[in-house]
This record gives sequence, C-alpha cells and structure tokens, in this order.
Amino acid sequence: MARLRYFDAKEVIRPQERQLVAAHSEFLRTGRIPRDRRHWLAEERRYLTHDEVAEKTGRKLQAAGEKTHQHINGFHHSIQFPKMIFHRTLQDSPHLGYCHVTAARTKFARYEEVSWAFYIANFYSDIGDNDNFFERIDVGYSRMYFAVAIKPGEESAEKMTIDRSVRGNGLLFRTHDPQAAIRNILLLGARNEQLREIIRQL
Repeated sequence: MARLRYFDAKEVIRPQERQLVAAHSEFLRTGRIPRDRRHWLAEERRYLTHDEVAEKTGRKLQAAGEKTHQHINGFHHSIQFPKMIFHRTLQDSPHLGYCHVTAARTKFARYEEVSWAFYIANFYSDIGDNDNFFERIDVGYSRMYFAVAIKPGEESAEKMTIDRSVRGNGLLFRTHDPQAAIRNILLLGARNEQLREIIRQL
C-alpha cells in the first residue's frame, strides 16, 4: 500500500486569493491573460510529516478523552472512574487513532469480576480476533466509543491485552453514539441494581 502524504489544507487557498483561483474562467470571460504572478505559479503545498500529523491527531484525541471523562464523572458522585488518558495513532495512517479514557473492574451478567477499559477512536471498525486490534476500518463515522474486557498480557509486549474469554471476543460494547456510550459506561460502573435502573431510564 502506498504511503499516505498529508498537506496543510488551511494554507492552500488564502482568503484574499480566493477570487484569483479560477484564472482560466477570467480568460474565457474577457479574453485577457492574467499576468499576476500568483496565477501562473503552481500553488505550493506544505506537506506534513507523519510525526506532525500524529501529533495533531493526538492533541484532538486527548481533548476528546478529557471531555468524555469529565462527562462520565459528572453524572453521580457514587460513580467515579479513574482518569487514565493516553492515546495511540495508527502506524501507517497517523490521522487515525484512539484514546484510552478509563479502566475499572465490575461484576455483570454471569461474569464474577471483569477488568475492562474504555476507548474513543476517530473512526469506526470491527475489533479484530487476533493481534490486529482493528479490522475493516470505516471513516464514515467520525467517532467510535467502545469498551473491551482486559487481562494482563502474558505472551505479549503489551502490559494488558483483550480478554477474549468474555463474550467470545472481549467486546463489551461499541457505538458511534456518545450518549449510548456514556450510558453503557455508567451501567458498568454502577454498584447496585437500583442505580442501574435509574441509568437505564435516561
């Protein structure tokens, strides 16, 4: 696959030059050839390195993580989650990435105690069945909120890995709706059924 190149889009057309962009239409309308240097020089694009793109993406992901954590912990004083915000960008596509927001342990359904982590990504995808965390990435949705069961990484360089013994693939929920994501996180963090019932009615 070809290596993606990125350029700084905001520098391509400056406001004062917007009317000068269509020089050919000026010729068709009046028959004059514009002699203004800005017309006949190719528009120079400032290309960004992958590191620059990853840095910009990271700042946006961090901001989204901070805001989401604030929303979650603002719901009720009895449901508080630790702030564990860090991000990663995808190696060959640094404009895509995900942000870890929080992690906790909970009891739910038939599982006695499950450790889980909550993430935000700036794309939508399936969670892979193997070492490839994301599969079939779809950039049609601007965000994906998801939580996965986790366990200490035994045969991996990562400290934590997906616990695929939970629900077959480790995925607790996945949505592009921020309200649904917050509701699911609050349900995971609620300490009793009475509080869960209140959250379900939101």
